[in-house]
Amino acid sequence: MSGKTILYAEDNEFNRKIVRQALRQTSYRLIEAPDGETAVTMARDVLPDLILMDVQLPKLSGLDATRRLRADPRTAHIPLVVVTSFALSGDDARAMDAGASAYLAKPYSPRDLLALIRKLLPEN
Repeated sequence: MSGKTILYAEDNEFNRKIVRQALRQTSYRLIEAPDGETAVTMARDVLPDLILMDVQLPKLSGLDATRRLRADPRTAHIPLVVVTSFALSGDDARAMDAGASAYLAKPYSPRDLLALIRKLLPEN
């Protein structure tokens, strides 16, 4: 791993802390956005290597933020994982329709999170 940047859009501090702890022993650099609008702005400014996008966000939903990022040529190629605690039937399809690269339902283990990140961010 070469210090790749991950943008995590999540309004819940507890959930952000879980991801921070999961990534602490890695070389990934985590940046955080508390709402969908900030996530879109940060993604366009920083061009992270991967985006973790919660569905339920203030100001702009995670799915709407995902659609905006996919419509922007600067961010359209960035792997994007939609994360939700509302693992209802059809949520995965809605995430993929919005342009997600993958879907992760809460609760998830740090091991599952890291495995998915490594799958989407190959070291080469």
